[in-house]
Amino acid sequence: MVFSEEEIRQKLSSLYGWSYQEGYIVKEYQTKNWKETVFLFNAIASLAEAHWHHPDVEASFKRLKVKLTTHEAKGITEKDFRLAEDIEKIASLILKR
Repeated sequence: MVFSEEEIRQKLSSLYGWSYQEGYIVKEYQTKNWKETVFLFNAIASLAEAHWHHPDVEASFKRLKVKLTTHEAKGITEKDFRLAEDIEKIASLILKR
């Protein structure tokens, strides 16, 4: 089931720092350095494989941007929110925030 924009915004209220942009739920993480960026990216990649749901990711020196949508459904589904919740858990451990 694809969520409406209103449902998406409501569900995002429980995910700190995530927003809805151009058909994706999005979060940008600030990291200390390239090493932390790569470590976070690898953790997210492993989670994505476990969920069998793959985000778009943009990485740079001290930044990692994650964009989630369910391509085959052409919108935001429960899969996106489940992966976002798990990304938040692992990111909080890695970034210690």
